[in-house]
Amino acid sequence: MRFVAIAVAAALVQPALAQDLRAPDQIAGADDAARSAALFVEMGKVLTHPRCLNCHPVTGGPTQGDDMRPHNPPMVRGEADFGPVGMNCTTCHGTENVSFATQPGSIPGHQPWSLAPVSMGWQGRSLAEICEQIKDPARNGGKDLEAIHDHNAADGLVGWGWNPGEGRAPAPGTQDIFGQLTRAWIDTGAACPG
Repeated sequence: MRFVAIAVAAALVQPALAQDLRAPDQIAGADDAARSAALFVEMGKVLTHPRCLNCHPVTGGPTQGDDMRPHNPPMVRGEADFGPVGMNCTTCHGTENVSFATQPGSIPGHQPWSLAPVSMGWQGRSLAEICEQIKDPARNGGKDLEAIHDHNAADGLVGWGWNPGEGRAPAPGTQDIFGQLTRAWIDTGAACPG
């Protein structure tokens, strides 16, 4: 009985195993296209996690928290995706996470801090739609596949998803594994899931 209680307690403080991110060598497919699509599905555990989706809205402003509730205080996108005039994102979000002084939690921060462009809004989109969007230079900020790899593997703002500050669950896995998955997805043809 004691062992069961310890296992249950451990499960409450650790993310579910389903949210773990598998390395590329753990993902197989019948051929390169099938494996490539399976690699993107694994990448999707990160891309569809609240750490990414909160700053990739399709309309309106950002959401926040693991439950992706509307940003408080209410916020709109504003010019150049940095918030409205007079209350840019950096009015509250500094260059690093700041823990609250009187309660648990924190204000997230990173330099730069902004919303993803409207063309990169993912909330409510299927994984296949996100995949097509990511590959389209007209909707991804002009990035080719190598630039997408660099973004996923090394960009500090992407990396923030694994270091989100007190009160937030990090994205699954690590940025290193996410970068490896992106590399393998590209090398097998950058196929999108059906």
